[in-house]
Amino acid sequence: MISSSEYGSHSWELLVTVDHQHEEVQKEFLLRVTGDLHIGGLMLKLVEQIKISQDWSDYALWWEQKKCWLLKTHWTLDKCGVQADAKLFFTTQHKMLRLRLPNMKTVRLKVSFSSMVFKTVSDICKILNIRRSEELSLLKPSEDALKKKKKKEKNSKEPVREDILNLCSSPVSSGLSGSPGLYSKTMTPTYDPISGTPASSTITWFSDSPLTEQTCSILALSHPNCSPETLAEMYQPRTLADKAKLNAGWLDSSRSLMEQGILEDDQLLLRFKYYTFFDLNPKYDAVRINQIYEQARWAILLEEIDCTEEEMLIFAALQAYHVSKLSLSSEAQDFTCESEVDEVEAALSNLEVTLEGGNTSNILEDITDIPKLADNLRLVRPRKLSLKTIKPYWFVFKDTSISYFKNKESAQGEPIEKLNLKGCEVVPDVNVAAKKFAIKLLIPVADGMNEVYLRCENENQYAWWMAACVLASKGKTMADSSYRPEVHKILSFLKMKNWTMSPQAASDPESIDMKPECFVSPRYTKKYKPKQLAARILEAHQNVSQMPVVEAKLRFIQAWQSLPEFGLSYYIVRFKGSKKDDVLGVSYNRLIRIDIATGDPITTWRFSTMKQWNVNWEIRQVAIEFDQNVSIAFTCLSADCKIIHEYIGGYIFLSTRSKDQNETLDEDLFHKLTGGQE
Repeated sequence: MISSSEYGSHSWELLVTVDHQHEEVQKEFLLRVTGDLHIGGLMLKLVEQIKISQDWSDYALWWEQKKCWLLKTHWTLDKCGVQADAKLFFTTQHKMLRLRLPNMKTVRLKVSFSSMVFKTVSDICKILNIRRSEELSLLKPSEDALKKKKKKEKNSKEPVREDILNLCSSPVSSGLSGSPGLYSKTMTPTYDPISGTPASSTITWFSDSPLTEQTCSILALSHPNCSPETLAEMYQPRTLADKAKLNAGWLDSSRSLMEQGILEDDQLLLRFKYYTFFDLNPKYDAVRINQIYEQARWAILLEEIDCTEEEMLIFAALQAYHVSKLSLSSEAQDFTCESEVDEVEAALSNLEVTLEGGNTSNILEDITDIPKLADNLRLVRPRKLSLKTIKPYWFVFKDTSISYFKNKESAQGEPIEKLNLKGCEVVPDVNVAAKKFAIKLLIPVADGMNEVYLRCENENQYAWWMAACVLASKGKTMADSSYRPEVHKILSFLKMKNWTMSPQAASDPESIDMKPECFVSPRYTKKYKPKQLAARILEAHQNVSQMPVVEAKLRFIQAWQSLPEFGLSYYIVRFKGSKKDDVLGVSYNRLIRIDIATGDPITTWRFSTMKQWNVNWEIRQVAIEFDQNVSIAFTCLSADCKIIHEYIGGYIFLSTRSKDQNETLDEDLFHKLTGGQE
């Protein structure tokens, strides 16, 4: 019997379901509580009734109807809003989760389902030994990809068995601080910068970490490609609308996994969400470099990003005949590529003389005297109803604009036209084999984009002008310290494209060992026979054959970053006042409005000119204000507007990073910029 005093005027019964593994013990408990009982007291009362002797420290209350955790143990039931109709679930905060990594390997590990996703990803990266966790996030697989997977399993005669790497013994994942494993905050070199294998001094750490030497090898080294048949069965986006679907599933970084409907043992994708790879260092980042390389490789193979045939062969040469071959060999040789460095350095030295007029000392350090380029180029203007016009002019590049004149002698007078490149789109239009070196400029004008091509005579001229255009589009001049590295990057990429077939390569027996169709997208396997592909990849391989494996991966990443579409995440939106849908491309430094039918850029807005942005959560509309009284507003049709809001805030947050900072992140600043007030 219960005494009448226990039935206080404000007491009521609350049903709590306990998630435990003891079959002989009941799972539902009816507790008599009052509104002024705090959450901690409720859990204590519950544990006393359960009468099971075990560690309950990881358990917390989950409110099923409200889809939220009750983690503030000092709050009362009244303050939380818990009443008699509430269904509470007493369950563990850390649960098993399957993660598909960028290299398509699946790991199973225990993660926090109650922490914000930003913190959960940080903990996951510590387990996997990936620095700069703020660049990654968790993504739900797209519905189209899941449909294709189910269809493949249905058509398969044998059940598809996924090879899962179990990392559930991790001390980090169990909620304890534990050993840092290979995640070194003291920045002791943990990898061989040449081969990417763990440094000998760190092997002894593996006994305390879920990353054994073998596991580390799976994460840090590249492995043989899948078969062409498997590649053909994987989901490939065909249109911009398809690409937009790939980005619809990003989880909200400011909410927990459980709050977003993720259940124990579900599968999510761990991907690099923000394409600003800060402070990549082979000594500490073998896993990170390999996973970025793998994400780039699969994006190219599945045609998630477009590239030319020439570029596809470079990517194939780097991954097929180099990274795969060296990763499979017992020891990666220490190659050097002095000749290439010498050629590029000579070109850069020549550039200094050109810019400064013969004086090569402190050329780019003197900010007061901004360098300029002047040379003969050809101007190409496409015409809609007639043939395009190609005319030679004398061009002068000064500050962030290009002026052109009839000839060198008339350069002292008024130019025929002055093109301001601030905020423009710069697209390479290069075919090294055909000696075509052109720069496509899409310059913002009142009614859209003005399309202009600059034709250069040779590689060096192209590299100087292309680098200047890239910087000018960001509002920077050639006096900026990033100009020389940009020229160096362009020249290196062009040198990789510039190959000739040697008799030795043609008879290389190694070409027979690998299936060339595994290393290019299905479009090219339909276009060429395997022997033709092998020969062309071997031609391209001549320029990368002297690289160590980690450098080859870094070159692959740099080549990927050089593609016009690199770093663009697409969303289908409807702009305010528009009657048709458009595609919005979100990049690390700009937003691009793209015609959904043609794929042509319409307008570009740079983050550097953005004054503020906000979201009207009632109508799910994003509004952004830029300099010069430019404002835009749009609703997102292919995903929740919170995803785009988080992308913009996330990129601004990442732009505040510096090498002077320690490894700790300002998590509060991230949530202020990305969280939103729904």
